[in-house]
Amino acid sequence: MDLSESTVRDRARAYAEAEPLYDVELQHVETVPETFAGDEYGRRDAQWVVRWYFRRYLGDYPDRERREREEAFRDNDFGDVADAVETAAEAVGTRGEGGSDDDVSADRDVDAALDALAALDGVDVAVASGFCQFLAPERFVAIDRRTWAVLAAAGEFDDPYPDPPSIADYRRFDDACRAVMERTGVDAWTLYRALWRSFEELSDARS
Repeated sequence: MDLSESTVRDRARAYAEAEPLYDVELQHVETVPETFAGDEYGRRDAQWVVRWYFRRYLGDYPDRERREREEAFRDNDFGDVADAVETAAEAVGTRGEGGSDDDVSADRDVDAALDALAALDGVDVAVASGFCQFLAPERFVAIDRRTWAVLAAAGEFDDPYPDPPSIADYRRFDDACRAVMERTGVDAWTLYRALWRSFEELSDARS
């Protein structure tokens, strides 16, 4: 699997042209960081991220599990949700407030964000990484079977997808994403689109 700069950019463009959720995703990429940085958001804003994580599969994710996770998230006290989102936003959303660009601090920041979010009902590390992707779309890619499989096929690691992933698993995934971003000069939102789109090609090659 080739993840050169030209390939990543081409597949990210193909994602924008073909994926039915792209327009609404782009809207949230542009608005969620500011929305969650303030105090004037509601339960539905947070629910959207959880629903997005499962519904972007367009029916390919087991429907029963999707419903159970979404219902579990709705049952959280909204104060707990707001506290978790605030902790995560402070950890990964604004580098000027307690964060740093060095690797040790970056790991500590994402650990704090994932830990706070995964404490909510219906949220595990994988779904928490979806929150991170929208809180800091230039920096984080959501972990899932598809994005992991493409990075593995590109030689970034050789392990099968851990189900469910731990925080340590996400850090390994994040390291691989950062390596590709540094090599290709793209941001995380571009890389996410390229990885998701590349899975289709990977699946076709294996069938």
